[in-house]
Amino acid sequence: MRKRVYILLALLACVSSLVAQGVTWSVDLNTIFDNREGDKYYSGNGTIFLARISPEVGLSLLDSHKIAAGVSWIQPCGDDWKRHKLKPTLYYRYDGGEWRTSVGVFPRSQFISELPTFLWNDSIAYNEPNVRGLLIQYVKPRGHAELSLDWRSQQSETKREAFNINFNTEWNSRGVLIVGGYAQLNHLAKRKNAPVGEGVNDDIMVNPYIGVNLSKKTALDTLAVKAGALVSLQRDRMVGKWENRAGLLVNAVVGKKWVSVEETFFAGKGVMPLYQSYGTLLNMGDPYFQAPLYSRTDVNFHFIHNRFVNLEASLVFHYTKEAFGFWQQLKLRVFVDEKLWKTRNDKTSRAEWLRNNY
Repeated sequence: MRKRVYILLALLACVSSLVAQGVTWSVDLNTIFDNREGDKYYSGNGTIFLARISPEVGLSLLDSHKIAAGVSWIQPCGDDWKRHKLKPTLYYRYDGGEWRTSVGVFPRSQFISELPTFLWNDSIAYNEPNVRGLLIQYVKPRGHAELSLDWRSQQSETKREAFNINFNTEWNSRGVLIVGGYAQLNHLAKRKNAPVGEGVNDDIMVNPYIGVNLSKKTALDTLAVKAGALVSLQRDRMVGKWENRAGLLVNAVVGKKWVSVEETFFAGKGVMPLYQSYGTLLNMGDPYFQAPLYSRTDVNFHFIHNRFVNLEASLVFHYTKEAFGFWQQLKLRVFVDEKLWKTRNDKTSRAEWLRNNY
């Protein structure tokens, strides 16, 4: 009898050891302060101040496969328990090197390229840390391509069905040339038993670009410029007519040590003709892109930037012919997982610096 007990204990110890080796975990903490002032022509004033923590635990299977679950707790500062939100995380992840896939409800931090502001504005990014659907990525040393489906809302008596499909890619030559682009199909359907006059809406945006990355050719840490067309096609099916808009979009980034400046410039015809009717239900990008001429300048100060912590302050200036906006932002992100924890004292680690994911 005693021998059987010893054998059982030994087997349990082996199983526990195997399970423990396969356990993954992470904790992602974000705090955002965003004070917005200026004209209210395109974007309202006010202060956004919130904290968000996203713990996650998972189980790795056969090295390349993982299942994970967690929650994002979003808490407005100064409201105690009022207006807090809990958003679930539950997904399967495959990482086979070149090919990577996530299915379920998974963190947006898995994106290789963050969505630009004409597709995804700051306010939504603060409150939507997860993608609800599918992500497929193809990664090579000189570039990548990724396709995602985000099912934003299930149809009900009170909610309209809504989803968006995003594709982006970027490839670098052996020199400094960059070629890439973004494309989005955004769909807003009706509610169940929808009232008369409520229709289906479509939003398509495409942004092919070409640019140069001179970061390794100068004394600066960052120097890159991209330019391309920004084209939108939007339709209210109750009207039945497509609204076609287009313009030139230029993005430039320059940085040295703890200071960087990013300029986004658009000139053409405002690419959100249905924003006044449907707002962020259809157009989740920055409403300033309704303007025919728009400049956004971000002056960023990187106070702490390492593998675990990214603390930065930004002064953001919005210019249009009709309005001016001035935002002051302070953003903190702290991230650690089981891999980073094991190498926390390794000062020679070549892990990339932590990036903010909003």
